[in-house]
Amino acid sequence: MGITKTEIFTDEQNRLAVLLKAIAHPARIAILQHIIKANACICGDLVEELGLAQATISQHLRELKNAGLIQGTIEGVSVCYCIEPKAWALLHQQLNGFFNSYTQPKTCC
Repeated sequence: MGITKTEIFTDEQNRLAVLLKAIAHPARIAILQHIIKANACICGDLVEELGLAQATISQHLRELKNAGLIQGTIEGVSVCYCIEPKAWALLHQQLNGFFNSYTQPKTCC
């Protein structure tokens, strides 16, 4: 397996790649959409909502939390998750900057 040379990229490029990798799965997008739609912390109802196994949901939540996109707290036997506002704002800012940096040329191949 090849070595990734993350040190040759900027901190911003590396951070954006981590965030995008974290959301690069339809289940994770569904989880984020569910949390956003609820506009509150989600505590354990994702299995019923998404129809995935608890272990699968847990794995995807862990990936999102490791990337910093969600935050969670343990309440008894359940774990509650919500959007991490600072990371979400950073992702929004970086994606806007990325997409806004493109201007359509008058001619293209």
